[in-house]
Amino acid sequence: MSTRKLKILFVTSEAVPFVKTGGLADVSAALPKVLTEMGHEVRLIIPKYGAVDERKFKVHDIIRLKDISIKIGDKDVIFSLKSCFLPGVRTRVQIYFLENYEYFGNRNSLYVDPKTGKDYQDNDERFILLNRAVLEMMIKLGWTPDIIHLNDWQCGLVPAYAKTIYKDSAGFDKLKILFTIHNLAYQGKFPQSSFKKTGLPESLNSEKKGIIHQGKLNFLKSGLLFSDAINTVSETYALEIRTKDEFGEGLKDVLAKRKDKLFGIVNGIDYNSWNPEKDKLIPFNYSIKNLDKKVENKIYLLERFGLKYDPNIPLIGVISRLYESKGIDLIQKAFNDLMKLNIQFILLGTGDFKYHTFFEKMSFKYSDKFSCYLGFSDELAHLIEAGADMFLMPSKYEPCGLNQMYSQVYGTIPIVRETGGLADTVQKYNDKTGEGTGFVFKKYEADDMISEIKRAIKVFANKDSWQKLMKNAMKQDFSWNVSAKKYIDLYRKILSEE
Repeated sequence: MSTRKLKILFVTSEAVPFVKTGGLADVSAALPKVLTEMGHEVRLIIPKYGAVDERKFKVHDIIRLKDISIKIGDKDVIFSLKSCFLPGVRTRVQIYFLENYEYFGNRNSLYVDPKTGKDYQDNDERFILLNRAVLEMMIKLGWTPDIIHLNDWQCGLVPAYAKTIYKDSAGFDKLKILFTIHNLAYQGKFPQSSFKKTGLPESLNSEKKGIIHQGKLNFLKSGLLFSDAINTVSETYALEIRTKDEFGEGLKDVLAKRKDKLFGIVNGIDYNSWNPEKDKLIPFNYSIKNLDKKVENKIYLLERFGLKYDPNIPLIGVISRLYESKGIDLIQKAFNDLMKLNIQFILLGTGDFKYHTFFEKMSFKYSDKFSCYLGFSDELAHLIEAGADMFLMPSKYEPCGLNQMYSQVYGTIPIVRETGGLADTVQKYNDKTGEGTGFVFKKYEADDMISEIKRAIKVFANKDSWQKLMKNAMKQDFSWNVSAKKYIDLYRKILSEE
């Protein structure tokens, strides 16, 4: 069993370089790529939104997968699946694009209507189509994977379909399904009247044993109930969501019942994009062997933001969406106290208007110590990771988080709250032994955050201790190879539990 090459169908609603709204798109390209390089056969299925450039990616028809008809409620819906390969990969990863003009082709935006700023009203039908298309494709191709790997609510109905109306299809009796939660807060909730559009057996139209939750059709609940195993993107988050109401998003009890089938695997990071030795977006490349070049990035960054360089003053960076869940309310609460410390502070982010107003005001009030860019810039994100001494990430909850990993790779010391993926990827610095990779505080309180920042400033003053800490951080391996091996082990575990 242990060396057999696996056939994996990876289902996602976004993937780079085709379309992206968040970290799911990065995972959906990086993980299949590494699994393929390890010798497994991975195929991907994703909707073909209007933003997908057919010519650029050489997307072509598949005769067997043209004009497939299904019903969504009383509506006859016709779709096709087209194909191309994931670009820039030595080993070929086949992509299937779900093509339907009404639901996907005529929209460049993925989930939200740009005209209203709200979710598309027919998101239930759009993603019912994606879920049905997965199973229809397997039947039409006569290809059954060992594992279907589903991601987030948009794919949540696949296991319910596979175990009910499609269960007698050839080869489906051995089919195993893994469902990955990237963020439990997004669940795919629709009016209960949407249930009849699914075509699923009426027995599932219930709160107790079905896929209704708090009076609504809930795609995510379906994924949690009917998959063979569930995982999320860090071990600590996997524990938090099934034991604590504040993290469980109303589904804690459902997750608690499946605790033996719930696992945590931290995401990897893409070292092709995030590596200070090769990063094309920073002015001075450096490594663990020439950390003086990191200082040159700091000087350059401070200049960009109109701040003066002083080797004895640590620079704290923040790159974040400006929402309460990211701990921005803590930073706001502590801001005047932060400005009393001997630090400089640079923030890059976009989000709630109230935080935009606040940080803009503070950049005038404390113009000698604080500067911000309220928007998104990939180039500035790389520059802050390379130029800052410390990186502040005080999230209220964090399924995985990536910036704390990027920071360590760049020798920028993270200061984080002990939650989710932050707890799993940052080891608290020990003053006595000099071990650890960052600074960690437990309670979601401004005072706790400030005292950990003060501890970091104290260590920064001792150049030898700080250099050792930077090197500890830069030696960590956050590559996708580590995570991919854990996914393979999990796939094999699911398959062995016949």
